[in-house]
Amino acid sequence: MKILVINSGSSSIKFQLIVMPEKVVAASGMVERIGLDNSKIKLQTKGNKFEETRAIENHEQGLELVAKLLLDASVGVLKDADEIDAVGHRVVHGGDTFSKTVLIDKEVKAKIKELFSLAPLHNPHNLKGIEVAEKIFKKAAQIAVFDTAFHQSIPEEAFRYAIPEKFYRENQIRTYGFHGTSHKYVSQQAIAYLQKEKSKIISVHLGNGCSITAVKDGKSVDHSLGFGPMNGLIMGTRSGDIDQSVIFYMMDELGYSSAEVKKILQEESGMLGLTGYSDLREIEMKAEQGDQSCILALKMNAYRVKKYIGAYVSVLNGLDALVFTAGIGENSDIMRKLICSDLDYLGINLDLDKNEVRSKELREIQASGSGVKIIVIPTNEEIEIAIQSFELINR
Repeated sequence: MKILVINSGSSSIKFQLIVMPEKVVAASGMVERIGLDNSKIKLQTKGNKFEETRAIENHEQGLELVAKLLLDASVGVLKDADEIDAVGHRVVHGGDTFSKTVLIDKEVKAKIKELFSLAPLHNPHNLKGIEVAEKIFKKAAQIAVFDTAFHQSIPEEAFRYAIPEKFYRENQIRTYGFHGTSHKYVSQQAIAYLQKEKSKIISVHLGNGCSITAVKDGKSVDHSLGFGPMNGLIMGTRSGDIDQSVIFYMMDELGYSSAEVKKILQEESGMLGLTGYSDLREIEMKAEQGDQSCILALKMNAYRVKKYIGAYVSVLNGLDALVFTAGIGENSDIMRKLICSDLDYLGINLDLDKNEVRSKELREIQASGSGVKIIVIPTNEEIEIAIQSFELINR
């Protein structure tokens, strides 16, 4: 069975064509910097690599180019679009309606659209990916895998907010959590590696979007992102945790509209707001050159993660493994070093030499005698989506 997995982010599209149940990746690639003149599209197959820089105006155009490449006689791997049996879509926000993977129909699409306001940087692009895939891959089953689903196991004392109960009962205002596909995948990988079903794991997903999850015995029990994907850790352009009073002050005293405040907190804050750069590689380079705003931003970013680690060790009543994943978590030895420093009281001791080793494989980087394993696990949301899509079709 051939499953095309589409992961539409806020400014990118990752995709993989996966043969199931063998989990063989026949093709993979990415469209990045969507909306800019120097957008890139990449495709890699067993025998070919293709990369092109061009203007890609929107996600629809990007997805059409992905399909065109996959069907291309010289670099593609498909002769006909009907070879695709299913298209698995990552959908960021499923509210409290979706606690598992589902086949997409009109009602599912309508609900995804209803949730645009809760994930404005993601759900619209997720839905567009579904609509374009329906046009191109007409015979394929369209399947939605929700980032929020993994976090449905969070207990009520953790997911509720201390506001009048009617807002929960009538408007479903609560913590939902995100990056669930990634956190589920890496926590399961960690459990299998540790050979410990009864386990206490903290999964740290660091990319342009960032989050941290407390995972007990394979289930999410607390998570840093909440009602929408804005709070918690400091992100590329999102502020993370902020005192609500600041929002009221910006609106009531400084004269910003709610739409303007939302745009500032979602698109102009985080590392971008602190430094003028959203790409961590550039921030780290500038910090090494002595840029004080970049040095401070890295310290602030790490400090926020450390606070959550301390809280989640408390929630879990101990810790077996601290897992780093996603683009920054997997590749930035600087961030891992900053985060793990001065956590020896919790049994977290980093080996500085192991930390600097680059690898695409699961690896331990804790020092000898560390009470907690520190593991870098490359995430693979696409494989997880393919697994869940295959299981749904074959129930």
